[in-house]
Amino acid sequence: MYRNYIKRIIDFVAALVGLVVLSPVFLIVTAGLAFANGGRPFFFQRRPGKDGRIFKIVKFKTMTDGRDTQGNLLPDADRLTPIGTFVRKTSLDEIPQLINVLKGDMSLIGPRPLLPEYLPLYSPEQARRHEVRPGITGWAQVNGRNAISWEDKFKMDVWYVDHLSFGLDFKIIIMTVRKVFKSEGISAEGQATAERFKGSAL
Repeated sequence: MYRNYIKRIIDFVAALVGLVVLSPVFLIVTAGLAFANGGRPFFFQRRPGKDGRIFKIVKFKTMTDGRDTQGNLLPDADRLTPIGTFVRKTSLDEIPQLINVLKGDMSLIGPRPLLPEYLPLYSPEQARRHEVRPGITGWAQVNGRNAISWEDKFKMDVWYVDHLSFGLDFKIIIMTVRKVFKSEGISAEGQATAERFKGSAL
């Protein structure tokens, strides 16, 4: 009952209220990033959702499009702007995803939506993370976020799928608030962002 109906109702109402309450912050961050990124405050990217269905995720754009002399994008650390670093550290870059939650592409809580090119790299067990809608936050995010290995992250995602409940979602929300204030696990060790997934040696 909760998984199939109540969770979606809570998602819709919470996302709508969240967008209204956070609208002043939304506008301020949009203006700041528009200035830092040449008038482009938002970042759109294709991501797989429930059952692997592709949707377009929206986030605040925290990195420039800086390229080297060969036309290749510079490393993430070199493209992060000062305001972008602040927005990532405070998790404000996630706010626009409330629009995805309203549309039904995402849930407030679930496995993070990753890149489409990762789909053929998952083991059958890891692919089970797509049995539910992806989330803005999730069990892996509150237990290490980008600072844990891909294998551990996927194990936590599948564990969440098997144990999804109102009580677990409420616990994840509380843990997320604590993580945001502590700014923990934002990057993998030695990385400005998360290292790319290249498949598991299973």
